[in-house]
Amino acid sequence: MNNAPKTLGLIAGEGKMPIYIARKATERGYTVFVLGLKGNARESDYKGCCRGFKFIRLGQLGTGIQYFKENGATTAVMAGRVQHTSIFTNMMPDKRGIQFLASLKSMQTKHILSRLIEECAKDGITFTNSALFLEDFFPGKGILSKRHPTEDEQKTIDYGFSIAKQIATLDIGLTCVVSQQAVIAVEGMEGTDKCIARAGELYKKSAEKDTAVAVVKAARPQQDMRYDLPVVGKGTLKSVHKAGFSILAFEAGKTLVIDLEEVIALADKLNICLVAV
Repeated sequence: MNNAPKTLGLIAGEGKMPIYIARKATERGYTVFVLGLKGNARESDYKGCCRGFKFIRLGQLGTGIQYFKENGATTAVMAGRVQHTSIFTNMMPDKRGIQFLASLKSMQTKHILSRLIEECAKDGITFTNSALFLEDFFPGKGILSKRHPTEDEQKTIDYGFSIAKQIATLDIGLTCVVSQQAVIAVEGMEGTDKCIARAGELYKKSAEKDTAVAVVKAARPQQDMRYDLPVVGKGTLKSVHKAGFSILAFEAGKTLVIDLEEVIALADKLNICLVAV
């Protein structure tokens, strides 16, 4: 029987997902060391659920690898939101980070993160599922809310899902907003909430106010579970409601729903149709 201590390195961005991972890992006997991305993670959120916490900025690759190695964290996970635009506005690379950035062939999220994983592997650090210990956070197919979609709304959801899968394949984003077999907005670097807000502004200018509008999120085909999973939470629902929409659909089994029971309760309170496709 292997009684070796279990150590986990965690690269943490915004949101509850990395906090939950740290808590559940600690509950299961792991010693957790957190690299919190400056401007995204908060050290106070990890009190009691990690052995050590260190702030780093985007691009400080050598610093991060050294921290994990010093603490024996050969298994790591990355979780939490980081705005893609940060690569243009909040980058402070160290020497190894500069070399890494110079080696990149594109600034697409998928390429950057897959290359990051390869670079860390050179130092014996292996990345695992970014939803580690959160298996119960992935709802299966079905209607989760009390409100069910009408026939017209279901057609809109189906169309939106086909578009979301296409933009996810192209690594543009994971979310789209659609109506009447037309695309109102697709997610780019601005992120899901700003995409929904932009769609809301465009929709307000339309004379058609009784048409079905759906916000739809999908995973990439062959989604790499080690990074950038589609995530839905209460904040997403609030953005949908604020924009004037009442349908949120996401890919079943591949979308992480933070605080699932609370999300369903909020959907019912806001009369939003919540569907796992």
